[in-house]
Amino acid sequence: QVQVVESGGGLVQPGGSLRLSCVLSGTRFISSAVGWYRQAPGKQRELVAGHVGGKINYADSVKGRFTMSRDNAKNIANLQMDSLKPEDTAVYYCNFRIGSENFWGQGTQVTVST
Repeated sequence: QVQVVESGGGLVQPGGSLRLSCVLSGTRFISSAVGWYRQAPGKQRELVAGHVGGKINYADSVKGRFTMSRDNAKNIANLQMDSLKPEDTAVYYCNFRIGSENFWGQGTQVTVST
């Protein structure tokens, strides 16, 4: 059974940092393409960072502030978020794509506020 467990959200002040993590189990993590998405209230879900054609692409709004990484030995994908802004407030989701299948994390709330 494939499971995705997401963690690391929370409340942070502007300029602060958070690190999100996702653990994939029950399938071949090393074969997966990873993506991080977010959805703010009243807005569509958007891709924040993800593997595209073998490279990592970042949304313009997070370039230079967010860094996606993975540890294939531990089946973990991470999203390091620095210099956070109030407009980064959203529910963040990790996604693992293996072939035509998509596996989603449960979502974690990130709130950037004073």
